[in-house]
Amino acid sequence: PQDIDKQYVGFATLPNQVHRKSVKKGFDFTLMVAGESGLGKSTLVHSLFLTDLYKDRKLLSAEERISQTVEILKHTVDIEEKGVKLKLTIVDTPGFGDAVNNTECWKPITDYVDQQFEQYFRDESGLNRKNIQDNRVHCCLYFISPFGHGLRPVDVGFMKALHEKVNIVPLIAKADCLVPSEIRKLKERIREEIDKFGIHVYQFPECDSDEDEDFKQQDRELKESAPFAVIGSNTVVEAKGQRVRGRLYPWGIVEVENQAHCDFVKLRNMLIRTHMHDLKDVTCDVHYENYRAHCIQQMTSKLTQD
Repeated sequence: PQDIDKQYVGFATLPNQVHRKSVKKGFDFTLMVAGESGLGKSTLVHSLFLTDLYKDRKLLSAEERISQTVEILKHTVDIEEKGVKLKLTIVDTPGFGDAVNNTECWKPITDYVDQQFEQYFRDESGLNRKNIQDNRVHCCLYFISPFGHGLRPVDVGFMKALHEKVNIVPLIAKADCLVPSEIRKLKERIREEIDKFGIHVYQFPECDSDEDEDFKQQDRELKESAPFAVIGSNTVVEAKGQRVRGRLYPWGIVEVENQAHCDFVKLRNMLIRTHMHDLKDVTCDVHYENYRAHCIQQMTSKLTQD
């Protein structure tokens, strides 16, 4: 008889089956970008996904921006890479933080996030649950101005209004406006203020002890670099005989994908290559579950009152 240890049942192929099914179905990811105008949000999205989602956009003048109210714009694009399909939705928030009085200017944004939870909850409670569309916001990139000395009241207000509803990843925008020592100081200041105001930003999950050393090192660097100081560019320039995406200045070239110049590569790796699934899991298992529990609690208390 065959040695029992050598008998093979076949469930070791389960990951391959899951992988095949997932690839066939495709993935979806909803990314919100928020922050005042002129911080390079559109350019950074273009740089991250190499897709121009804003080609039909009309830029407003300064006067128009001040009088504009916060609106929510959705851009959806299907991206395919090596046979893997990603339905990417970018939720943009033009008009945020541009007014003279920004009191509760984040309200339309929190309402939008809640509406997506509400729609998902309704679909999940309905009869046809097979093809539920997930429009919940999985991550919010929040752009902080490099010209201030840390967080402004509107930054604190926005993050506190959304931190229980969505994964917030704070970014220092237009990092090429600062020298490395200024970036280090600003990062330290923002980290201190996030702690001081009790803001919950997205926490990178702890590494498993069996992960390889390279991954652990990459994870350590990610955690130490937050909040990421980023630069975006849609322009290809020549640096040391190579064509790179960057910005040309009289004093030299800033390369978007050079880790000595900014944290763009770290952000892209985190968002797309290493933590996209975790961002979706936290949205589903933490933020949406909190919303769902709250809804069920309200429904139950209504029934008991009746």
